Amino acid sequence: MAPPNAAASSVTPVAAPAGQPGSAAAEVRAHDWVTPLELGVLGAIWGASFLFMRVAAPDFGAFPLVEVRLGLGALVLMPFLWRSRSRFPLRLWPKLAGISLVNSAVPFVLFAWAAQHAPAGVGAITNAMTVLFTALIGFLFFGERIGTRRAVALFAGFAGVVVLASGKVAGASIGWAVAAGAGAAFLYGIGINLVRRHLTGLPPAAVAAATLGSAALLVSPLAIAHWPVEPVPALSWLCAALLGVLCTGIAFVMYYRLIARVGASRASTVTYLVPVFGVAWAWWLLDEPLTLTMGFAGAIILASVAFSQGGRRA
Repeated sequence: MAPPNAAASSVTPVAAPAGQPGSAAAEVRAHDWVTPLELGVLGAIWGASFLFMRVAAPDFGAFPLVEVRLGLGALVLMPFLWRSRSRFPLRLWPKLAGISLVNSAVPFVLFAWAAQHAPAGVGAITNAMTVLFTALIGFLFFGERIGTRRAVALFAGFAGVVVLASGKVAGASIGWAVAAGAGAAFLYGIGINLVRRHLTGLPPAAVAAATLGSAALLVSPLAIAHWPVEPVPALSWLCAALLGVLCTGIAFVMYYRLIARVGASRASTVTYLVPVFGVAWAWWLLDEPLTLTMGFAGAIILASVAFSQGGRRA
């Protein structure tokens, strides 16, 4: 998935210490085999987040599940925020709260709701649109150039979403679930642009902790109001815990380490792996079908994302 709370990944990472010429390049060469491995592991973890939501969401409901996810993710990252607390003055917190609503609280709820109504692979596929929506928001509201390559990719990506929304699984329409996933990806695109303009220079893991914690506070009233009456099965609790600790907390730490070592552009290639793992996990562990429509739409969306990044990476 474009990273949950993907906007935090756009915060400028700390540069390598000065006075050590070639040290960063040497470190990258020394870890050439480690980087693909870590990208694969990270893609598998974020792909599994849709599996965990698919299992836990029917028992928890969207708001309680998101509250557990946000709270546990914030706890894992809290040491980073505590270490950098002097860089987060009180006047910054209203801005953090607003960004957390757009970038964490509402998208997480949308994905959790979609997991109740469609296969896990649907959410994983729509999440890949985050890259394209980020470019679109930058063009529409922040004066960024979009270029012919990205414009073509955007049209292709939207066509893929339309194809996906037109499909059915076990005879049931998944259009609304696709709309929810695409809406979440659109909000991620807004969040990334907001972070780039308002939080650049702050430690990314600390920003993630602050936004996740703020989102948890904002969602808590709705989570309490919709807390399940029936006891939640142990398997759903386990999935919710893994969603918060592993997919939201630990995975962010891995992602920021990758950004610091190989750069944001290279680390962002994990976007291509998330839908693949999301669909594969659901097919293998939940026996969810991979329909022709899902495969075709997923191929269009992933190809459009890859095409949009091609010229930029070159």
